[in-house]
Amino acid sequence: MSAHAPLPNDAFSPARRAAHATAQARTAAPEFAKQSLHARAELLRNLARTLGDNATQLADVAESETRLGVERLRGEIRRTQAQLRMFADVVEAGAFLDVMIDPADPAAQPAPRPDIRRMLVPLGPVAVFSASNFPFAFSVLGGDTASALAAGCPVVVKAHEGHPWLSDLTCELAAAVLPVGALTVVHGRDTGQALVTDPDIRAVGFTGSTSGGRALFDLAGSRPDPIPFYGELGSLNPVVVTPGACAERGADLVREYIASVALGQGQFCTKPGLLFLPAGHGMEEQLRREIAAVRPAPLLGAWIGTAYHATLGELVAHPAVRPLHLTPEQHDPRASAPALLTTTAEKVRAHPELLRECFGPASLVITYTSADDLLDTLPTLPGGLTATIHGQEPQDEPLARRLSCALSVGRLIWNGWPTGVAVTPAMHHGGPWPSTTSPLHTSVGSTAIARWMRPVAYQNMPEALLPEPLRRTNPWNVPQRVNGGFPGR
Repeated sequence: MSAHAPLPNDAFSPARRAAHATAQARTAAPEFAKQSLHARAELLRNLARTLGDNATQLADVAESETRLGVERLRGEIRRTQAQLRMFADVVEAGAFLDVMIDPADPAAQPAPRPDIRRMLVPLGPVAVFSASNFPFAFSVLGGDTASALAAGCPVVVKAHEGHPWLSDLTCELAAAVLPVGALTVVHGRDTGQALVTDPDIRAVGFTGSTSGGRALFDLAGSRPDPIPFYGELGSLNPVVVTPGACAERGADLVREYIASVALGQGQFCTKPGLLFLPAGHGMEEQLRREIAAVRPAPLLGAWIGTAYHATLGELVAHPAVRPLHLTPEQHDPRASAPALLTTTAEKVRAHPELLRECFGPASLVITYTSADDLLDTLPTLPGGLTATIHGQEPQDEPLARRLSCALSVGRLIWNGWPTGVAVTPAMHHGGPWPSTTSPLHTSVGSTAIARWMRPVAYQNMPEALLPEPLRRTNPWNVPQRVNGGFPGR
């Protein structure tokens, strides 16, 4: 059997299927970690080329399983290629190793100082759980896998049940590029749980529901040797519109807001789930028209449809909520039903149970009567991936500063929309609980690589025993921070 090919689901117990995959990763880990940075970067670039060379076949298989649309899927392939190339550049530059060197100093006070050299090293085999809504960018060769491979860690991917054929195909194509054992794919929820508790796995990346992520997070923490669990879970992504922005361009904001809510039928982790508008905004009729114009379409799977309709039904039945628009009942459980609800800031403070993610094309409009009414409400919101402020410059800058301090999120957006996460080094796609399990880290951007590494300090080690990046000769030519300084200073 190919070292990259997944085992049949009925071949062994879930624990044995997980162990088979992690054993391959364990075997591959030492040599993979020792690869030169140039060789590792070339592997990532070759993976990007492989995706491009097979884009037509990959997009067709993805469309047959997800119904996301071939053009959208081709765009996602390009994004996934860009991620791989970005990490190749990061690896080649070498700064991600965070090399620090403090040479010995016999005259140091209060005591002589030994030679200390520190860098980041790969954790070892890691597990990655694919997401349903991004079958390329957050799947087998998505950002979690790309960043882990860039760090020098073999990856075992738990494929999402929404696109199993695509997952296997992607892994088979990657097998022609990667060393044996560097990437494997397993299937099944029970196998995924076994993966988290397998002693060979040193960290886990997850994108999915809050309930599923929390269950796996608890498993990772309850191991005899607890491991890091980097979960991206749920987010409400509030949008706040100031009175000035509402008066100046309210009609445009309503149109853009509904477009962001409906993008991909609301199946984006950054979908705006809350819209704060000043009371008396006068745009209810336009809000109804815009959301009514969104045509229902198939969701990614029946499991998403069931959860969406259940959550929406509970919100609609809540006495503090008034529907602005509800799509007529759909007979297909996978069908979306675009919806818009409204309430007040005062009622949100009295009923925090309204602050829950409804994954799909629905959102809650919250009206506020004053700046104090708004600012009293924002701290009750759970931590999120994003928050957006629409305001007028320069008059809204004092209020915007106060709003920024009241919003607990990983990315603040000014006069824009949260859907669409730029693949750029400065991006932070993370946030406080429940949006993620680790607010210090991101799953998008070049610093995502830090999740899969740990620091090691070497004291008075002979040159021949030091890793290449720590040697005085610096054969890999990586940036070295000496005595707390930075190269070039």
